[in-house]
Amino acid sequence: MKVYCYMVNDLMKYRLNKSRDDLKSSEILFNQKLFAQSLNRSYYCIFHAVKALLALDCFDSRKHSGIIAFFNENYIKKNKIDIELSKILMDAQKIRTKSDYDDFYVATEKTALIQYENAKKFLIDIENFLINSGQDI
Repeated sequence: MKVYCYMVNDLMKYRLNKSRDDLKSSEILFNQKLFAQSLNRSYYCIFHAVKALLALDCFDSRKHSGIIAFFNENYIKKNKIDIELSKILMDAQKIRTKSDYDDFYVATEKTALIQYENAKKFLIDIENFLINSGQDI
């Protein structure tokens, strides 16, 4: 869905800050051995970084699948962003969904650490993409 394109830079920065806060939360939760909660925040770090990028396209969606599809179609398939980031996003969504909704899912320290590191890489790569595209983040 198209969104109104005023204040897109403010929206992009707001969403990047949410992403950064989610990453900090993931680390704190990980250090407190709250692995399922850390997984959740790692995913939202990635998700909000994607939404920050898509703000510049004046695109938004009420569904996560819509955000992911637009990102893959307009950035991954067009080779603007490395396919590795799509894999990180898809894996994070799958793991977060299992962790949040599957009964008896046990989030491990190893999985939470991998997801935290992936979220950190994802955010850094999106920030670098934005900077290299001339954005003031």
